[in-house]
Amino acid sequence: MGGRRDGPLMREKGQTGRGTRIAVAIVIGVLLGSVFAVFYPHGLFVSDPPIRNRRIGHSDLQVSLSSCESSDRIDALKIDILSLSERNSDLMKQVRDLTGKLRLAEQVKDHAEKQVLVLGKPHKAGPFGTVKALRTNPSVSPDHSVNPRLGKILEKVAVQNELIVALANSNVKSMLEVWFTSIKKVGITNYLVVALDDETEDFCKSNDVPFYKRDPDDGVDTIGKTGGNHAVSGLKFRILREFLQLGYSVLLSDVDIVYLQNPFDYLHRDSDVESMSDGHNNMTAYGYNDVFDEPSMGWARYAHTMRIWVFNSGFFYIRPTIPSIELLDRVARRLSREKAWDQAVFNEELFFPSHPGYDGLHAAKRAMDFYLFMNSKVLFKTVRKDPNLRKLKPVIVHINYHPDKLPRMKAVIEFYVNGKQDALDPFPEGSS
Repeated sequence: MGGRRDGPLMREKGQTGRGTRIAVAIVIGVLLGSVFAVFYPHGLFVSDPPIRNRRIGHSDLQVSLSSCESSDRIDALKIDILSLSERNSDLMKQVRDLTGKLRLAEQVKDHAEKQVLVLGKPHKAGPFGTVKALRTNPSVSPDHSVNPRLGKILEKVAVQNELIVALANSNVKSMLEVWFTSIKKVGITNYLVVALDDETEDFCKSNDVPFYKRDPDDGVDTIGKTGGNHAVSGLKFRILREFLQLGYSVLLSDVDIVYLQNPFDYLHRDSDVESMSDGHNNMTAYGYNDVFDEPSMGWARYAHTMRIWVFNSGFFYIRPTIPSIELLDRVARRLSREKAWDQAVFNEELFFPSHPGYDGLHAAKRAMDFYLFMNSKVLFKTVRKDPNLRKLKPVIVHINYHPDKLPRMKAVIEFYVNGKQDALDPFPEGSS
């Protein structure tokens, strides 16, 4: 049996039906596509743009907030750093203060041990080269009845029973201002001006400078109010006695001095008097063997002499000991009877030995380092001309060799504090 076959007409009708259905499907698809294209331009499965935009906005907000938080954090860190820096400065100052106190305590302990060894019961001498005499005399017991008002002032001003003291009247007002300004710049707090007249007292008050005005004393007031440099300088030996009797060590200072470092950090405190020198090199400042030639003596023509340039009575550290007070009394007594320069008398009493008709002073003394405690001859004749010495920073500079004191004091500040390298150049070595 053969298979069933469709005729040509039937095959044509079937193909036409299929074509019609395909065409209809295509049309429907195009129509649906157009509809979706209109209503869903971004597709059915694509994230909604507004939502995406909202997400982007939120992200921007987070970045903005984060930026603000970072800025605040940076400001907070800056404040913390500043606070830590200030705290560090305070700690460094405390360390310096404690180091100074420790050094002072060690010096006091060492001096006390030596005093016990010498002043105690007699003992045998040690081996060759090991024996040393007592250099540091014991301090006196404080006598607060001497001047209770001054005692209360010193209790507030002094540090470790030490302070800088200067005498001043209105004649040296300009130099006094440079003097205490340099002291404040260094950070020294234990200093005191003995005001010799009302104008100086008012000047100290207006500049927040510690001062002491003595009770009326005709013998002191007349000189104090009208006297020049030398006359006023001679008063200090009378006035300082009360400071020592109250148990305080004094660094006596003229006002023609510029402070560049704290002098209390450079003291030895092993002598009754520790003074700066008028010398300008090792020989003149610390002593030398000067040979005097007298040809008529023949074989014995050469005589050896010992010489040293004088201690400066305008800057010295004096401890509250019996020899120190005796020195003040000796100088004050002679100045009240003689027309003499206080610095000459100061050195004569300090250095002259006992001899027939004269009992010398048994006081221990030390010369300060003349490069650290510098006089103006050393500065203007030597230091400013030497490239290496110019780098050295002295503790103080005393304009004692030159009468044009104020401009030279200001030049010292310009050179050492403000770094103006040619500040010292206009001045001659000596005085014009």
